[in-house]
Amino acid sequence: MSKIYKHIEVKFEKLTSVATAILGNSITFILALGTVIFWLSNKEFYEQDIHHSIGDVILGVTFLSLFIIQKSFNRFSGSLHLKVNELVASHEPASNAVIDAEKKTELEITELSKEYTVLVEQEKPEQI
Repeated sequence: MSKIYKHIEVKFEKLTSVATAILGNSITFILALGTVIFWLSNKEFYEQDIHHSIGDVILGVTFLSLFIIQKSFNRFSGSLHLKVNELVASHEPASNAVIDAEKKTELEITELSKEYTVLVEQEKPEQI
């Protein structure tokens, strides 16, 4: 059962990576914007009462916000990873195991986290 779970987990992580890349892509945003414009320019949009029209506009803006937020997060996350990788690479005693941690699976990150927890526990002064 554990092998099946690990296999599913790896596939899901790959899927989320692909979805994140697609949702944060500028072309995807342009396609979404075109879809919203087409949807709002539909004849039925103008025949609705004002409440439904406002709801449709809010839904369209919310839909487009998803792509903008994802693009922003991808850029922020990428720059943060670069900075952390540079800090780790430039510090001699640092472990290079954490470089490119964003590319590791959740299980690998959990294992690294456990190793660092053990290191922290070893470094704590003895409390009397």
